[in-house]
Amino acid sequence: MSWIATIGLETHVQLRTESKMFCACSTGFGAPPNTHVCPVCLGYPGAMPVMNRRAVELTVRSGLMLGCEIPLYSKFDRKSYFYPDMPKNYQISQFDQPLCEGGGVDIALEGQPPRRIALTRIHLEEDVGKSMHFRQSSGVDFNRAGVPLMEIVSDPDMHTPAEAMAYLVALKQILLYAEVGDCNLEKGNMRCDVNISVAREDATELGTKAEIKNMNTFRGAFHALEYEIARQIETLEGGGRIVQETRRWDPDTQMTYSMRTKEDAHDYRYFPEPDLMPVELTEAQIDRWRAGLPELPAARRERMVEEYGIPPYDAAVLAADKRVGDYFEAVARQSGNAKASSNWIMTEMLRLLGEQELEISEVRVTVEALAGLIGLVDHGTLNSNSAKDVFAELFANGGDPQAIVAAKGLTQVSDTGAIEGLVQAAIDANPQSVEDFRNGKTKAAKFLVGQVMRVSKGKANPQMVGEMIERMLS
Repeated sequence: MSWIATIGLETHVQLRTESKMFCACSTGFGAPPNTHVCPVCLGYPGAMPVMNRRAVELTVRSGLMLGCEIPLYSKFDRKSYFYPDMPKNYQISQFDQPLCEGGGVDIALEGQPPRRIALTRIHLEEDVGKSMHFRQSSGVDFNRAGVPLMEIVSDPDMHTPAEAMAYLVALKQILLYAEVGDCNLEKGNMRCDVNISVAREDATELGTKAEIKNMNTFRGAFHALEYEIARQIETLEGGGRIVQETRRWDPDTQMTYSMRTKEDAHDYRYFPEPDLMPVELTEAQIDRWRAGLPELPAARRERMVEEYGIPPYDAAVLAADKRVGDYFEAVARQSGNAKASSNWIMTEMLRLLGEQELEISEVRVTVEALAGLIGLVDHGTLNSNSAKDVFAELFANGGDPQAIVAAKGLTQVSDTGAIEGLVQAAIDANPQSVEDFRNGKTKAAKFLVGQVMRVSKGKANPQMVGEMIERMLS
C-alpha cells in the first residue's frame, strides 16, 4: 500500500515599511550590525510598543489579494520563547484572532487540472534578530529584530514537492503584484517553514509531522521535501516512528537534521499583549484598500492573451514579474506590434538582465527606444541582425535607435537595383552553388544569401535577397 504525504507551509514575508513594527527604527537592509536599534526593539524594561499602521494595511492588502476574510476585530498576543535572537524573550504576534482568515492560492501543474491551495490565516508579528556564528564566538545582530513580518499559513493541503514549489512561486507573484514586500529570498525577507508528514493511503488520521525551518530558496524547499518524505517513509517501513520535531536542511549534504523537539501552541504560553490596543477596522476602510488593489497575475495573463493576441506562454513569462509586464504593455501600445515587443523582451532583454543580474527598472532601454527600434524593423529600415546590434548599444548606453542607426550606417539596403547587382555578383562568383541549386540542393540558395549579406556588411534586406536569388536562378 502506498504512502500519502501531507504538506503545509508557513511563509514569512518582511513588509515594505520604512520603520519597524513597534518603533521608529529603520528597516533598511545592510547597515552595520546593531545600528538600527532602540530600547523598544532591544526589549529594554519599560519601553512601550507603538503599532505600525502601514504594516496593518499591507497585511490586509495581502489578505484581500488572496481572497481572505478580513475580521473587523483582531488583536496581538505575546508568544514566549527563549532564544538569543529574541531580545524580550517573547515575540509580539497574533494567535486566535489574526488580521486575515481563509483565502487561497491557485496553482496549475503541467498535465493536471488547476486547483486551489487553501490558506488557514495570515497574521502579523515582529521579526527576530539574526544569529551570527564565527570561528570562536557567536553574536546577534538586532537590526532585523522588530521588522514587520507577515506570516501566511496554508492548510495541510499539498501532497508533493512540485505542488509546494508551485504554491510558493504563485504566492510570491501575488505579493509582488500587491507591492507589500520585496520578497527577496537572498536577503532573507521571504522564507518559509515546511511541515511534512506521511501516512498510509487508507489511514484516517495524518501522520506525525516534522517541521523544516527557515527555507530561503524555493528549490531548497523542493529538495528538502523530497528528502524528508523519503526519510519518513523509510523510517516507518523499518518499524521506527516519527517524532514531532524541528529539523534543519543542509544544502551541502542534501539532508535534514534534527534540531529540537517541536513545541505545541500551549508551550508558547500565548496571552493578549497588554501594551497594545486591539485592531478595529471598518468596512469603509477595508473597501478603500480593496479599491486600490492591482490586477492579479492570473487575470493579467488571460487579459494579455486576449488583448494583445500573444501566446499563453509569452503571457506567462511576461506577467511573472509585474514590472516586466508593465514594460511590455507600454512597448506594445506604443509600437503597435505586440508580438515583436514580446519577442524582444523575452529573448534579448531578459537574457541580458539575467547575465548582468539587473532588474527591468535598471535598464537604459526606454519604452520609447524599444518601440522605435521595433518600428525601424517593421518599416524595413533595419534588418533583424542590425537591429540586435542597435539593441545591444541601447542596453549598454541608452540613446535613440535612429541616431545609432545613422551614426553606424546600419540602414538596410532595400533598393531593387542595388540588391540585384549584389545578387548577380554572388551568382557569377559561385558557379558551383548555382549548379547545386539547379540540381535541387536548396541549401545552395542560403549560401548565396550569406555571400550577399557578407559583401553588403549585413545591410541588404535578407528577404529581398532570398527572393531575388531564387527568381534569377529559376
